Amino acid sequence: MQSASEQVAAAIAGELRLMDPGVRTSRAQAAQLLDPDFVEVGASGRRWTYAEMLAALPEMQGGAEDGPRYEASGMAGVLLAPGLVHLTYETAFGDERARRSSIWRRAHEGADWRLLYHQGTPVRGD
Repeated sequence: MQSASEQVAAAIAGELRLMDPGVRTSRAQAAQLLDPDFVEVGASGRRWTYAEMLAALPEMQGGAEDGPRYEASGMAGVLLAPGLVHLTYETAFGDERARRSSIWRRAHEGADWRLLYHQGTPVRGD
């Protein structure tokens, strides 16, 4: 069984993969990282489902190999229960900043870690 720090590290690795342009533009790769029960409340306030996110992700910002990318900072995680990790961090994309919260789960030992829930909240200047 993975230790708490290994589980948090696995969730962080998955979160960072989702910011990679190659993953963002590949529905197959993104589908491996999103839980079938995935829900997101985006920084815009829109609620996204698994199917909606897979359909839209290739066209969303941060997907161009030669374009701007999300810059993550302050990423930290806590193990809520075995196989369930909560991450918090901030992103910058150009002049846009957001505080983010993600919940990653692993259905059983040996299964892939998948993003279950994500929320982004715009930061309008502190």
